[in-house]
Amino acid sequence: MTIHFGYNKGEVLQALRYHFISRPEIRIMLILVNVFALASITLYAFHKITPLAFLVGSFLWIVLMISFWFLLPGMVYRRAITFKHNFNMSFEEEGFTLGHERGSKSWPWKALKNYMESPHFFHLYFDSRSFLLVPKSGCKDRDEIYELRQLLKAKVRK
Repeated sequence: MTIHFGYNKGEVLQALRYHFISRPEIRIMLILVNVFALASITLYAFHKITPLAFLVGSFLWIVLMISFWFLLPGMVYRRAITFKHNFNMSFEEEGFTLGHERGSKSWPWKALKNYMESPHFFHLYFDSRSFLLVPKSGCKDRDEIYELRQLLKAKVRK
């Protein structure tokens, strides 16, 4: 199976949000910060903390949410030149190949540690920090998306 694709900025930013939120350390931190925010509003409501302490806690919560939702995905998008090019990608029994006008690179399936699916992409992870975003829009139709999903399930640990 071969697909051809380019990247849509809005979809890539959303996929990067999924990537960051799926990281266990970030997920734990977000849960802890939300518990802290709920505790601070409860303590403020019962007049156990001052308004200044509540405002500082709320400010920290807002900064954290803005950074994970807007700043980090935006920084990654601007730094990665990859999202500005068009690619073709071939999936075969032995592995997969990513091609570009300047060349191509092939990987065996065992090079992938896992994969994740988001609404617009398949995230193919080589390790916890390096991954490829494969747009579903590169597939011809839903049947080809389904076929790619089944191939990934068979070849890559989730």
